[in-house]
Amino acid sequence: MPEAVIVDVARLASGKGKPGGALSETQPVELLAHVLKTLVERNNLDPALVDDVIGGCVGQAGEQALNISRTALLSAGFPESVPATTVDRQCGSSQQAAHFAAQGVIAGAYDVVIAAGVESMSRVPMGFTTVGRSPYGPSIAARYPDGLVGQGISAELVAAKWKFDRDTLDAFAAQSHQRAAQAAADGFFDREIIPIDVTDADGAQITHTVDETVRASTTTEGLSGLKSSFHSEESAQRFPEINWHITPGNSSPLTDGASAALIMSDTMAAKLGLTPRARFHSFALAGDDPIFMLTAPIPATRKILERSGLSVDDLDAYEVNEAFASVPLAWAHEFGADPAKLNPRGGAIALGHALGSSGTRLLATLVNHLEATGGRYGLQTMCEGAGMANATIIERV
Repeated sequence: MPEAVIVDVARLASGKGKPGGALSETQPVELLAHVLKTLVERNNLDPALVDDVIGGCVGQAGEQALNISRTALLSAGFPESVPATTVDRQCGSSQQAAHFAAQGVIAGAYDVVIAAGVESMSRVPMGFTTVGRSPYGPSIAARYPDGLVGQGISAELVAAKWKFDRDTLDAFAAQSHQRAAQAAADGFFDREIIPIDVTDADGAQITHTVDETVRASTTTEGLSGLKSSFHSEESAQRFPEINWHITPGNSSPLTDGASAALIMSDTMAAKLGLTPRARFHSFALAGDDPIFMLTAPIPATRKILERSGLSVDDLDAYEVNEAFASVPLAWAHEFGADPAKLNPRGGAIALGHALGSSGTRLLATLVNHLEATGGRYGLQTMCEGAGMANATIIERV
């Protein structure tokens, strides 16, 4: 049975996902095309060898509609013979793309495949795909008569259930920025970030190479003055247990970005003279309560540890997506995880959460961290809309 290996994985530096952000003047298809083109060029790979491009994208409307993965590979100059598909598992879309890619290699369906992701939250805002129409039918209303809630309320419910106070959430958020800023200063992100020439909001040509969402000066004290993002009288009446601790400061920011991983069989890598950086060890998926929504990384992790035969102590790093500070904190509490191994280079609170791109962005950071530290095993897990999660274990080679 072939092994699925990661030959390379890279990303764009994050851009603020609003008008004026570094990447906001560039169409999302061009962001992804640039990453795809650079990925094959820096590995001296003939793109005609790519069996498929599997891309993640959540807002598949407007400029991100009509299978953006296919449009991006054509924009990147790939041969017309290379197919592509675009998947949506909400925030874990490109992590799911990596699962599909690696599982296809293991099954013998692919020799070479690219898993990727893109999201321009400045040009295709959250909620754009459902404007004017509800995605929920009467059966959902019957099953959840009080109504489903947004992720912000879910983050508050998680904070209340695990009894995280405001200071704990803000301290974790500040640490995310401090770790990311230190990693950038140490040159840790240099290998994973692909420079891109863009036009900024003032019309100037710039080369974007630095994560725009990281604030090195962030402190717990500075975050303490921010107001709750999701409080309403209606929600307060429905959920009296909520203490309203979730703010813009301890949440991931709206972000633009793109990322991609070059995945192939170990035999093909050897044939092409390419050196694998890591291999896929184990995969898992889980669903959980869609009201709490963000807790599925916990059962997904339990499942993948059981399948892999590994324990949390065997893992050298864990990337648990920081959609909100309460999510990785709840995960760490449940597993007694070492705080030093949890998002050691900062997480999405600092580095941004460009929805469809985040899965392969986390993978890039995890691979590079294992290489820099000599670690062997890394876990990646991601909360996803409607109460789902992916979990992946990779092994450095």
